[in-house]
Amino acid sequence: MQNISYQKAIDLLKLCSSDQGFLASAQPISNYKRVWARDGVICGLAALASGDAQLIDTFKKTLETLAQHQHSCGTIPSNVAFTQAGVDVSYGGLAGRVDAVTWYIIGHCQYAYATQNPSWIDQHKASIEKCFALLQAWEFNNKHLLYVPLSGNWADEYIVEGYVLYDQLLRLWALKSYAYFVQSAEIQLKIKQVKQVIEANFTDECPSEKFHPQAHQLHSFDDFFPCCFTPAGYKKPFDAFGNSLALMLEVGSYSFRKRVVRYYENLIEQQKLGMVPAFWPPIFESDPEWNLLKNNCKYEFRNHPYEFHNGGSWPMVNGFVGWAISSYDASLSQQLLTSIHQANAQEQGAFFENFNSQTTQPNGVPQCAWSAAGAVLLHQKLHTNFKLLL
Repeated sequence: MQNISYQKAIDLLKLCSSDQGFLASAQPISNYKRVWARDGVICGLAALASGDAQLIDTFKKTLETLAQHQHSCGTIPSNVAFTQAGVDVSYGGLAGRVDAVTWYIIGHCQYAYATQNPSWIDQHKASIEKCFALLQAWEFNNKHLLYVPLSGNWADEYIVEGYVLYDQLLRLWALKSYAYFVQSAEIQLKIKQVKQVIEANFTDECPSEKFHPQAHQLHSFDDFFPCCFTPAGYKKPFDAFGNSLALMLEVGSYSFRKRVVRYYENLIEQQKLGMVPAFWPPIFESDPEWNLLKNNCKYEFRNHPYEFHNGGSWPMVNGFVGWAISSYDASLSQQLLTSIHQANAQEQGAFFENFNSQTTQPNGVPQCAWSAAGAVLLHQKLHTNFKLLL
């Protein structure tokens, strides 16, 4: 049964392939009929995991499209659309997308690694290093953590901002990936600095100097890395994606990471879908963050409790969660894979974007490419020897 579900995910990725790269959905919806940096690279990782030559070629086209439309300052497009009227390049909506830059670097390095083609990095070295220079500028205070605006990453209508866990870890992953190809004492030092500062500010275990000592002292650290902090203090929701990246990159002590895995285990047991919500717990109208959440949307409000980023469950996110916990609890990873396949199979295999964690009903766009990608990544992690460059 799982092999059939896996093949359906592969078929959808092929349906979402275009001459310019991966489209976010096979549906003719204008905002999804585009080559997105974030979505495209995640689909590209699934392509590499699959070993399918056609999908790997689409990943290559995705990277080429993004490279061709890199801004002169180094910014990577959030997305690129190709229409009869011409090319429409977006670098973000209400705010620019910091994670477009980090996923772009990661994508190039993973492609070169999986295809055993280090010359690919040589061809794109100038572009990649322009990205790293931009990330350095986005520290603002040169203290090794990126400062991310509200709406500045994949959770673009949620409340995360400032020093966001997810974005720090993507940058660390990008640095480590690039260091595999480019031997540099400067890069190695930066990796050490970034990792240490993440551990110092997102856990209660590291004695190093804190960005915000008062906020760190006042925050009650739970059994996971907090989603973000700002000059006004820490925010409480559990970020499933960010914590999965921390496990994958082995940030924090082993004992702390085991606490994170136990938190995942307990959270999954509570969920009707058997999947982890993107952020937890949901924010309700009675919560102080509600007004910030309610007003952070450009067209229509989608972050109702238990939906979208506000406690909704995403197959893509759960693919990364399953990957991250596989070396700690393989049976739970297998259980997650089954739940992802079951979610993707709803509405006659519609591969919806996300699901209401309370009612289990689908939300967002059907035939969503990275919902398929999450299933492919985790399936190949559990059933083949495929490895990401970490």
